[in-house]
Amino acid sequence: MNITSKITKETMTNRYGDSFVFTLLEDGNIQWEGKFEHTRFGFPNDYTDSYRAYTTNGGLMGLKEFKEEVHRSIYDENDNYVGPCDVARVYGPMVKSKNLINMVDPSGGPYLKEGMEIMGKTIKEFKSNKEGYLIITK
Repeated sequence: MNITSKITKETMTNRYGDSFVFTLLEDGNIQWEGKFEHTRFGFPNDYTDSYRAYTTNGGLMGLKEFKEEVHRSIYDENDNYVGPCDVARVYGPMVKSKNLINMVDPSGGPYLKEGMEIMGKTIKEFKSNKEGYLIITK
């Protein structure tokens, strides 16, 4: 049986004129190559320990509400920052980052994050490699 390779490439140029090449690999993932000298990264939060401590201490909020509250800040009547709310002060330090990259934003773009689509695939996460990033897709 002769199987033909279906590797596809697309090139994107950002606002600084930097070219980024996206190669759709046979396994469905995408190799992203380009200039990544000045890049922001995102790591998703892990609320497991903080939410467990909150509920163990009698907290009644559901996880979705807790995730919002644990990041809430308090401001005075003049819109000056006062500090974190009580839930954020107590349980916020227990929130950790997961050890995976879910957003990559090179200076000038393109900004890509988990859940976005590229080359007909939905982004799950990113893995750094010597060529740039392997975009793991769903």
